Amino acid sequence: MVKARTWRRGKTTEDVMVDIVIVAVLAFVVVSCLYPFYLSVILSFNEGLDAQRGGIYLWVRKFTLSNYASLLKDSAWLMAFGVTVARTAIGTALTVAFTMLVSYGLSHRELMFRKAYFGFFIFAMYFSGGVIPYYILLRSLHLLNTFWVYVIPGCLSLFYILVATSFFEGIPAELGESAKLDGAGEGTIFLRIILPLSKPLMATIAIFTSVAHWNSWYETAFFTSNKALRTVAYQMITVINKTNTANMGNDAAMAAGAVSTTSLSIQLAAMVIAVLPILCVYPFFQQYFVTGLTVGAVKS
Repeated sequence: MVKARTWRRGKTTEDVMVDIVIVAVLAFVVVSCLYPFYLSVILSFNEGLDAQRGGIYLWVRKFTLSNYASLLKDSAWLMAFGVTVARTAIGTALTVAFTMLVSYGLSHRELMFRKAYFGFFIFAMYFSGGVIPYYILLRSLHLLNTFWVYVIPGCLSLFYILVATSFFEGIPAELGESAKLDGAGEGTIFLRIILPLSKPLMATIAIFTSVAHWNSWYETAFFTSNKALRTVAYQMITVINKTNTANMGNDAAMAAGAVSTTSLSIQLAAMVIAVLPILCVYPFFQQYFVTGLTVGAVKS
């Protein structure tokens, strides 16, 4: 017998140079993406009037918690955070639940008019009536200027239905058939067999849906006029859209009153608080995230 020999070839100068270039480019991309957020965090902990002088790049110059204190004292911001949390929690739960139920039903090949349903969903994904018909529909459903305008229209995502249906079709049919032989009904099969196998799918849908709800301002701007229904994202946009003249006048008044906060510093504090929940929740779903991104993509 001739033994196969494995040869180790050391890296050449060209390989080392390529590695250096790749690491340098990736490092530049990482710093470019993370530094703006890092700068926003340190500015949120710095006195607002002092930060206007500039020169803060790596660390806080005058540490203070007054930005966060002013934010938490503002009833408008507190109400916006409450609405956003409620919208995200309820909306995400309903979207995951309805997506699982509808997709599981569509995954059964013996379902009547199954192709017609899929054709309708695909058509609805690519074509919409526009903002005005959508507004009229919401008005006819009495959803305008209510909390449920945030939740009910997004209970069912057509894209998630297609992905989840493909995932359910990949689950061996023998699992359900063997459970039926033991006397289990469709509800028991769905709750005790299908859902436990669908954790990566549900986690992925929950991540994308919760981030979309948390960052959304569109519905607040166009479909609500009640200030009690404003979300964090919309509240931040109202601050960003203030004119420079108004900001200068406010900052001058703050300076005259010996107040260290500015509209920008409070906005940065709000941004940090708004991003913090997503950063805290994501690690718990990370184990499912990579798997969930490829669900339904590969068919055996």
